[in-house]
Amino acid sequence: MSLLQRIHHVAYRCRDAKQTVEWYGKHLGTNFVLAIAENNVPSTGAPDPYMHVFLDAGQGNVLAFFELPNAPPMGRDGNTPEWVQHIAFKVASLDELLAAKARLQAAGIEVVGPTEHTIFKSIYFFDPNGHRLELAVDTATPEMNAKLDEVKWAMLDEWSKTKKAPQHAAWMHEKH
Repeated sequence: MSLLQRIHHVAYRCRDAKQTVEWYGKHLGTNFVLAIAENNVPSTGAPDPYMHVFLDAGQGNVLAFFELPNAPPMGRDGNTPEWVQHIAFKVASLDELLAAKARLQAAGIEVVGPTEHTIFKSIYFFDPNGHRLELAVDTATPEMNAKLDEVKWAMLDEWSKTKKAPQHAAWMHEKH
């Protein structure tokens, strides 16, 4: 049994807290639920003023951002490809996914996709802070999920030894 109940919140840095709250509300329909501002970091006592904002990401999930005006400009890990670090949000249907894509593009936001992942379809875009976001709709059948569940440990074990993609679920990448 897991010690964890759910994600309390995930926190990322932002360039401008107000712009971030407004952008997520406008484009993804999030509600602004909490703001905390301090002049000293609670855990260390270090003098470092910040604004910490919390957004409702649905189903009790909270997405939070820190604006840190005294810190060096935001950057990202230059050794990690842009496509790796992202926040993925689930949407209810393909129609919702396509409607979100159309709204984002109408607002001048570049969108990649929908991308077919066999067990879900998704679109990708960036928020005003440079964080890559994904909206995904599940498309897997119970049979697909069962097949993937059956091979997950064998795949992980093989990967751990070889660092090459195991072929246990190659069916996911076959053209239909």
